[in-house]
Amino acid sequence: MPNESPKHDLESLRIDDHKRTSGSAGKRIGIILAVLVLLVVGGGVYAYIHQVAVVDVAEAQAQDTSQKALLNASGYVTPQRRATVAAKITGRVTGVFFTEGMYVQQGYILATLDDSDAQRDLASAKADRNATESSILDLQVQLKNANIELDRAEALKTAGVQTQEALDNALMAVNSLKAKIEYTQQEVLAADARVATAQQGVDNCTIRSPFSGIIVSKDAQVGEMVSPVSAGGGFTRTGIATIVDMGSNEIEVDVNEDYIARVKPHLMVTAILDAYPDWKIPCHVRTIIPTADRQKATVEVRISFDKLDPRILPDMGVKVSFLAQEPEQAAKASVGVVIPQNAVRDDGGQKIVFLVQGDHVERRAVKLGSNLGGTTQILAGLVAGDTVVVGGPAGLQDGEQVEIKR
Repeated sequence: MPNESPKHDLESLRIDDHKRTSGSAGKRIGIILAVLVLLVVGGGVYAYIHQVAVVDVAEAQAQDTSQKALLNASGYVTPQRRATVAAKITGRVTGVFFTEGMYVQQGYILATLDDSDAQRDLASAKADRNATESSILDLQVQLKNANIELDRAEALKTAGVQTQEALDNALMAVNSLKAKIEYTQQEVLAADARVATAQQGVDNCTIRSPFSGIIVSKDAQVGEMVSPVSAGGGFTRTGIATIVDMGSNEIEVDVNEDYIARVKPHLMVTAILDAYPDWKIPCHVRTIIPTADRQKATVEVRISFDKLDPRILPDMGVKVSFLAQEPEQAAKASVGVVIPQNAVRDDGGQKIVFLVQGDHVERRAVKLGSNLGGTTQILAGLVAGDTVVVGGPAGLQDGEQVEIKR
């Protein structure tokens, strides 16, 4: 047999295309899965490290300083200065320069009346005054000539040429002209008075605000007749506008005679408007009107607000409580705020709270007062309205981001 050398079957070493492709895809899938696992694990670790603490919060409340009420009463808000402005004369309205709710200064022109007749009277008075004043110039010229005649008469009398009678006549003429000038000057003063009267008539056609305040009522329109008194069978207005000085608002209450001895000037009062039942307004007694109403057996008491507020409007209903505590005692009792006891933490012997500021907390050292039930009095470090953490992680840090539990 001839020698047959072994043949290398190269085809047997060829890798099938299907197998080669299948192995590459498997590797890619494995890499993708590994990356996903790493991302999930990394995200979990990041979330754990950077998780936002969820906390419970409470608001610091002003310490309750309610005082025993001596007595209660009800009344109304009443301004000390309120005026219905009217014209001094009867006339037709030609201009109105205000609206309800408008603030006006003292002297502001509210309205004008037809002043055509008054202007004519003023012009006539001025003409009379000017005519009377002009006559003085003529009399002064005549007086100057009379003085010359008098000097001539005296010279002739001294020379023996003229009689005493001629001298006396010249003297009389001078004195007569002086009297006429003085009389005319008085007539000018009277004419000035008539001019002032006519000017007053013109001024009366302009209605001005008597004081600074807010217009609460518009009582006349252009074209209407107004008068200081009722006239014309009810077709004539008696007012232009009603003005209120909001800075003079106070409370007027009637107190029964049996309890008036408990009320003293400057006594503290808490007022609650019917329109704002949750708003306690600090006030004090301004004065006690020294007379009683025999029909109602009451005495009127005027109460001033410690601080005025735009929400306080005239004629609002109000309930008041006269307080027994003196102002000095009330000031001492009103020190500090109160918060839940579990809001206070101990940090190395120092008492602190965590104050919520937006989305993070701020470490705040506080000075404690007495414990009041489930609350603690804070003498320093907080003010009413501050939000503090009352429940959350024990390891809360200054500046840490938090989320308020809903």
